[in-house]
Amino acid sequence: MQTEARVGVVVEGGPRALNSQPKQHKPLQQQQQQSQIGTVSQLVSGGVAGALSKSCTAPLARLTILFQVQGMHSDVATLRNASIWHEASRIIREEGFRAFWKGNLVTIAHRLPYSSVNFYAYERYKELLHMIPGLESKRENMGRDLFVHFVGGGLAGITAASATYPLDLVRTRLAAQTNVTYYRGIWHALQTISREESVLGLYKGLGATLLGVGPSIAISFSVYESLRSFWQSHRPHDSTVAVSLACGSLSGIASSTATFPLDLVRRRKQLEGAGGRAPVYTTGLFGIFKQIYQTEGFRGLYRGIMPEYYKVVPGVGICFMTYETLKLFLADVTPKL
Repeated sequence: MQTEARVGVVVEGGPRALNSQPKQHKPLQQQQQQSQIGTVSQLVSGGVAGALSKSCTAPLARLTILFQVQGMHSDVATLRNASIWHEASRIIREEGFRAFWKGNLVTIAHRLPYSSVNFYAYERYKELLHMIPGLESKRENMGRDLFVHFVGGGLAGITAASATYPLDLVRTRLAAQTNVTYYRGIWHALQTISREESVLGLYKGLGATLLGVGPSIAISFSVYESLRSFWQSHRPHDSTVAVSLACGSLSGIASSTATFPLDLVRRRKQLEGAGGRAPVYTTGLFGIFKQIYQTEGFRGLYRGIMPEYYKVVPGVGICFMTYETLKLFLADVTPKL
């Protein structure tokens, strides 16, 4: 959820939106063509931006997952000695350098539809929210705009997460494998989980995901949009790419900090019963929080937060920057086709 939700934010308009040119009335057919072009642009830009971002930060993403699930089968002494450098060295020594990208193929397979659905749903939810009386976008209103971004972002995140959840679970299980390979690939993992844990096994942890993905994306969207609007109102001639990079990184840090404990619980729920192991947690969501707090302390709820922070800035920044650049590029290219 963390990265998946966090990088799913929309950069809309760019500096062109600041130029309030009088609107010219165009034929209905031309408007429909432009609407279709805009939809394709959003889907392509969102999918490519998410996939590129995940590939660039895959080593840190795998370290985050490995730290998050350490408390499930490790003793207290092992947890105390855990460090990013120690774990990275172990991966290189025991699994090889390429193991940092273990599960990256399923990450991309998940990221492309997730990002596309997320970006597209956000635009559509915003349109629906603006149809509600009192939320019409007739003139600037920061409070109203923040509400629309927050609610629209949360609903978009829940929609995208629900539609692509089995791939997210498979990605977690592949990335969490160390020396023993139980799942040999995406299709084998889907088949094995369905056979051993039933089809419902593909949705383990969905509750924690939906509980956290909404706030995570809502925070990302609202913080990003607020920072971007503030920046462009004071410095309207700054580079769109620079604005996207800075505001996207800060919004990612904000959403990471707020929702990381839920993401940790989600990862552990996804690994329940993996490889034929007995369940570790037998209580509900809040019972798991309590058990982690009692056995690992408050720091246990933020296990893996440092590699998460390290990948937030480049990951979210690359996603925002790529999305903005592709949208502007496609907007310039499509009229010539």
